[in-house]
Parts: sequence; structure tokens; C-alpha cells
Amino acid sequence: MQRLLSTYLYVQQKLTPATLAEIERAGFNGIEIFCSGFHFNYKSPETVREIADWFGDHKMKLHSLHGPTSRNFSANRESSTHMSLCDPERVRRLDAVDEIKHALDVAELLPFEMMVVHLGGSREPDDGRRWDAAFSSLEHLAIFAKHRGVLLTVENTPGEMATPAKLRHFLADTRLPNLKLCFDVGHAHMDGESISGFEQVRDFAASSHIHDNHGEKDEHLLPYEGSVEWEKFLAAMPDALPMVFEFKERQPGTPALDAIRKAIDRVEEEREK
Repeated sequence: MQRLLSTYLYVQQKLTPATLAEIERAGFNGIEIFCSGFHFNYKSPETVREIADWFGDHKMKLHSLHGPTSRNFSANRESSTHMSLCDPERVRRLDAVDEIKHALDVAELLPFEMMVVHLGGSREPDDGRRWDAAFSSLEHLAIFAKHRGVLLTVENTPGEMATPAKLRHFLADTRLPNLKLCFDVGHAHMDGESISGFEQVRDFAASSHIHDNHGEKDEHLLPYEGSVEWEKFLAAMPDALPMVFEFKERQPGTPALDAIRKAIDRVEEEREK
């Protein structure tokens, strides 16, 4: 099993070569970088080049980028502005599309396999206008990503809109090329669908986000710290599906990489049964 860690753990810090080196020393062989202006300024050629130079000298690989979900994402999030690829207002929707395109341009200096995107926020209502807007956004972005050698994946998120079942219908009905799904077990668990949700989208899943919660809040806990039924979920997971471990910092330095490594050891042991 590949050991892939999301830098969402460090989203309140600047991503630096020192951070990458620390992750590599902890035994991870790949990462997913979370795109935000504060953590990783994907619009800055100097920032991208610095990170690309580090990867050029190390064995750890860049598996994926998580596309931006807001503008002006500061350390305390007070100045962030939500973005939505399914916004019925064309100007706002195109603004979100352009922001994702800026992040995809990172591939010109720093190659990566996949980009994960959200359709919108948890308060997006499920209606036809928003699905039409989502189609327009994703049709354009999937082609843009393909030209840069990147597979676009849309993530299931809490709320009415981007549930596993609805994303499955969307992907099956539209058949957009170069578009797959990133299954987020923690988000599905909040809707009581950590296992049934995955079974519905298994054929469309190209990657996954692994974290735990107690079914109510998006806590991004280590596996086995919440109430996801890991034994059942891992039994349903194909061996080849990448698992990106996506945790949230609780206090500075926690959870520590040693604790994360032990949790992943337990996941690996369960998956090999």
C-alpha cells in the first residue's frame, strides 16, 4: 500500500521543503498538496519552482493536488471567500473555474497525477440549475486538466449536492472524459454511507480520502478515533485504489507524524487480512 499524506494537516502553515522532508522521513512515499494562497501559493512561480526543485532531488512523489475551495485562504480563514463550481451565477462560477485552472497550471513546473475538486459548499441546494452549472464547469476543467496530463476527480462532500449516489448518477449520465471520483470516507460517514456510498461509486473511484469522525462533524480524525466501521470499509476497498490520509491539525504539532504512522500501520494490517 502506498503511504500518501495530504498536506491539509499543515494548512495553517506555509508549505516548505523542510515540511516535505519531515513527511518523507516519517516514511511516506507520496503526498497530496492542498492548494490555498496561504499554505501553497499555486499562483507564484517562485513558490511552485521551490517545491518542484525539492521533489526533483527526492524519492517522495507528488500524487495529487487538492484544488482550491476558497479565495484568500489565510491561516485563520477569516478572509476566505467560498468558491463554487456549481454556482448558477455565471460570473461567480467562471471565477471558480479560473482559480482551479491556475492550480492545474502547476503541472507545467511540477507534474502530478490527479487533482481533487469540490463542486461547492455544504449549503449548496440540490437543484437542476446547479447540476447544469457543474456540468459546464467540469466539462471545461476535465479537458484543461487532460492537456496538462492530470486526471480530474470530484469529491463527495457533506450536504445535499455532492453525495456519492448523486455523483454516481452525474458521472454515469454525463460520461465526461478524464473525470473520475475521489471517495471521501469521512464525508460519506456523516451521511451514514461510508460503506454503501463506496459500493455505489466503486467503478468511478480513482482515489480516496481517508479520515474518521463521529458522524456529525467533519473532524478529520485518525482512523479508529471516530465511528467509521473500518473493518467493513477496508474489506470493500480494492487493493489498487490510492488511499490519501487527510487529517486536521488539532493543536500545533498534533496529531504527530508518529501517531499518524501507527494509525496507518493498523489500517494496513486490517487491509491485509
